[in-house]
Formats: sequence, C-alpha cells, structure tokens
Amino acid sequence: MSIDLNARLAKFEDLVPSKVPFVEGKLKGHRDRLNYSVIGPGVSEDAKQNVKIAEAHGFNIGGVNAAPFNGSGLHSHTTAEVFLVYQGHWRFYWGVDGQDGEVFLNRGDVASFPTNMFRGFQNVGTERGLLFVVLGENDPGVITWTPKTISAAKDTGMVLLNDNTLVDTNLKKIPEDKKILDPLNENEIKTFDIYSVEDIEKYIVKFGDLDKIKITDNTNGNFIAYIEQLKLNGNSIEPAISHHPGFNLGAVYGDDVRVNEFYTSKKHEVFMCLEGQWKIYCEDQEIIIGPKDIFSVPINTKRRFEKISTEFGFMYLVRE
Repeated sequence: MSIDLNARLAKFEDLVPSKVPFVEGKLKGHRDRLNYSVIGPGVSEDAKQNVKIAEAHGFNIGGVNAAPFNGSGLHSHTTAEVFLVYQGHWRFYWGVDGQDGEVFLNRGDVASFPTNMFRGFQNVGTERGLLFVVLGENDPGVITWTPKTISAAKDTGMVLLNDNTLVDTNLKKIPEDKKILDPLNENEIKTFDIYSVEDIEKYIVKFGDLDKIKITDNTNGNFIAYIEQLKLNGNSIEPAISHHPGFNLGAVYGDDVRVNEFYTSKKHEVFMCLEGQWKIYCEDQEIIIGPKDIFSVPINTKRRFEKISTEFGFMYLVRE
C-alpha cells in the first residue's frame, strides 16, 4: 500500500500558529510571537493550538517566530528542550529573576537546556526571528512559570487554572469547580537548579565551530552528532553535547551530501531542512524538502537522501 508522503511533510508556510500560546502572551515583549506545533502538541497552553502531525514520535517539535525584542518569559520544563536557531539573533537568559547568565545564539547554533531550571529567550535582532524546538517524550508535561511571570500575566487577565487550563478572564469566567493555579513559593523555587554561563556553554554548539568537531567523508558530506551517538553512512559519531534527552539529534551538511545506501528504522526519524534542497527517497517514492520544511519518515520504510541544490546544504536529523 502506498504511503502519502505529503501527509508527513510540514511546510513552514502551511503551519497554523497560535498568537497567544502561553499565559504571558499578552505581556509586552511576548505578545508579538507566533507558536507552532509541528509534531505532537508540545507544551502550548492554547487549547486551540493547531498540531500539524499528531502521531506520537517519542519527542515533540515546535517553532517560535518572534518580532524583535519578543520571545518567551522565564519558565522551566520537566523534559528536554533543545533549540535550533533558524534565523535571527537570540538572547537566552536564565535564573528565577533572569539574572544568572545569558548567551547569544545565531543561525545554525544549537543549544540543549537542562531540565529543572528557569530559562527565557528573546529575539534581539532587527528582523523577525525563527527557532525550532525539540522537546523530549510524547508528553513533555507542562510549563512551570516564575511567580513574577504569573503575577504580571494575571494583570492582563490571563491565568492558569489548577488543571493547567489557560483562561482569559476578560472573555470568560473561571468555572466554579476550578481555581487559579498558585504561584511557586520560596521553598519550591529553591528546588530549581542554578547554572553559570560556563555550565550552559557546554550545552551549546555554535555553527561557526562545526569545522572543529565535524566528521568528514570526502565523497558524501559532513556529519555531526549533537546529542547521542549518530550512526549514518557507515559512521558512528560521538555527540558534542553530553545531555541524554531521550532522542538523537544530528545533522548532515556540505556542498555535496548523499546517503547512497537505503537503510530502515523501526523508530521515528525526522528531517529538518535549514538550508538547501534535499531529495528523500522512501521505498519507491521520493519527496523534496527545502528551508524550514520538516519531514517525518514513515517507520519501517527503506530510505536514503541526497542534497540536490548546487549551494551549501544543511539538514538536521531527529531520531527517536
């Protein structure tokens, strides 16, 4: 039976965003932001968030498109959160007051933030910026916000209920059987981890540093493992980041990149194009993806791929 490959393709221009995806969505610095759920529901608090590919993959993939000086408030996750910068100049900052440290990332940079820490991010460029985010597990849980974020959001009418439902009290009353979620108290805040800039930099791979860590095959392109070991084209590549989020993140890139031999997988594999045009062969079918496109390969199918554009290409591989 033929598989509809187009049903597994998420083209960026076809994604339907949420304009108020989280409790802080009406605050200055957060309201000019679009949130996308590409694979799985992610952690959006918007009950109407559109999900492009709902099938469970063992991880979630989402996106954030933000205007200059907009982004996410300080929050924490219980599962992994790995950022892939597609466009823009981004500031990532952390700590309960956002004062513990900051780093700046650009196109092609990858950062894996630890769980149980407060982090936020902001587009500090002059044009709209785009991030994609890989979250661990089928159910990545809920977001925990800092008390200041919850308090500021409440002043705009946005509240979270004790079942994590998001309510705009300007438009809707709180149900009688529900109550507003209490913010964290001081003792709870003390349970969150503290990191220095030096700590976080260990979990970042800059695009400009790839030449220092790449595995090169003179005929088939360059390969890198960001998180967990990457086995591809006869190579076994050790990861550059020591986190173990429950999924594998690697990339292939260069002027001439190809995997000539078909291979199969019983687990999910997703291709995310940063740059160039790529042809992906699945059994007796093929599909082409370009920048910002995301393609989920059907499990248990034979697949291979090659870059077909003449310019430099870069494609992420996310594996269950």
